[in-house]
Amino acid sequence: MYEQKRLGDHIEENKKLMLIAGPCSVEDESFVRLCIDLKAVGATHIRGGIYKPRTSPYSFQGIGDSGIPILMEAKKEVGLPIVSEILDLESAEKTVDVIDIFQIGTRNMQNFSLLRSIGKFGKPVLLKRGMAATIDEFISASDYLLEGGCRKIILCERGIRTFNNHVRTTLDVSIISAIKKNSDMKIVVDPSHSSGNRDYVQSHALAGIGAGCDGLIIEVHNNPKESITDPDQAITVEEFKTIVDKSNDIWKIVK
Repeated sequence: MYEQKRLGDHIEENKKLMLIAGPCSVEDESFVRLCIDLKAVGATHIRGGIYKPRTSPYSFQGIGDSGIPILMEAKKEVGLPIVSEILDLESAEKTVDVIDIFQIGTRNMQNFSLLRSIGKFGKPVLLKRGMAATIDEFISASDYLLEGGCRKIILCERGIRTFNNHVRTTLDVSIISAIKKNSDMKIVVDPSHSSGNRDYVQSHALAGIGAGCDGLIIEVHNNPKESITDPDQAITVEEFKTIVDKSNDIWKIVK
C-alpha cells in the first residue's frame, strides 16, 4: 500500500459536490443548448470531448480542432468550467485557452512524459485510473503531475477490468476511502464508464457518493440513443437531474 501522504496546496475545501456532465463527444452546435440545460439542473462543470482516443483506429476519433469554437461558445454561454480530454502536448496547447480542467484518460494514465509536461500549463488535471491500475500506480501517476508542477489534481475512478460481464467494468468504491487515507487529492467517480449501461448509471453514482467521493462525471446527451460514442451509457438531462438531487441529499449526510 502506498504509504506517503500527499500533501500540498493543490486541493481546496469541498464546498459542494462536483457534478461534471455532458456528452462523451461534442458532435455539433447542439452541445451549447445541452450545456444550458445541464446548468439549469445543477451541473457544476461541463464535459465534452473533442479528441477521442479509441481502441480501434476506425472508430470515431472526435471532431478535433473544429470543436474548439463550440467549446468556447458553450463556456461563454453558461460560464461553467470545461472539462475535456487532451491526448498530447499539441492538443493541450491548442485548447489551453478554453479547457479549464485537462482530462488525462485511462489509456494515458501511465504516459509519464505527458504527465510531467502537462503541469507547465498551470491547469487543474482530472486523472482517470487505468483499467488495471493499483492504488500505488494510480497515486504514483499523480506524482508525475506534481513533479511537473501541477498542484490541482482530481483523481477519477472509472471502473477496473475484472471477470464481470454484466457491466462494462467493475466500479471499485473501495479505492475512495483508500485514496482519502493516503492522499489529499479529490476523487470523483465515473458511473457511465463503470456501468456501460444507462440503467445502472444512477446506482453506480450513488454508490460512489455514499462511499465518500467528491463528485461525479457523467455522460449526458440530448438524445442518448443517437450519441455517436457510447450511446448505451449516456443518459438524458432529466435522468441526470434525478441523480443530482439524490446525490446532493446523500452527500450532505456523508461529507
